[in-house]
Amino acid sequence: MFNHDPIPRPSGPPASSTPVRDYVAAGAPGVSADYVVIPRALAEAMPLPWQQHLVHLLADFHRTYGHLKWPVYRVVPSRYEKLADLDEEQLAEVGAIMEIDSDGSLVYRDRSGRKIENAEDRTVLVSCLDPIPSEYANANQSTPPRGFPAPLGGERR
Repeated sequence: MFNHDPIPRPSGPPASSTPVRDYVAAGAPGVSADYVVIPRALAEAMPLPWQQHLVHLLADFHRTYGHLKWPVYRVVPSRYEKLADLDEEQLAEVGAIMEIDSDGSLVYRDRSGRKIENAEDRTVLVSCLDPIPSEYANANQSTPPRGFPAPLGGERR
């Protein structure tokens, strides 16, 4: 009746006491230093069991933290670019200007007028078009989201 074999120990490292921090620290898509963003179109395109699980997690999360004063978050798709590669509109977005110095060289300045050193090496975050379509039919599907693919060779009947 009594098993004399030792209790098997799980292999691998011990479970973390900060699993979310550990996971997002690895640099997953949609993760910044302060936020985790899940594109709604992709969340709605997940398989049904995933969506149901996510809804339960979000409901628990909002029940727990719903009493806090939540601001309205503005999420803007962005990408990193070299400061020297930006056009005037993008420079204005990041608070910089480009001008020609008295010796004829290009100079980049911040909002206060201070010269930005090594502009060719400085990387900044600028907005871009969202690469995830708003009506993403299925994240795992490689066929067009609506209708049938056009016949090969441009043949129509």
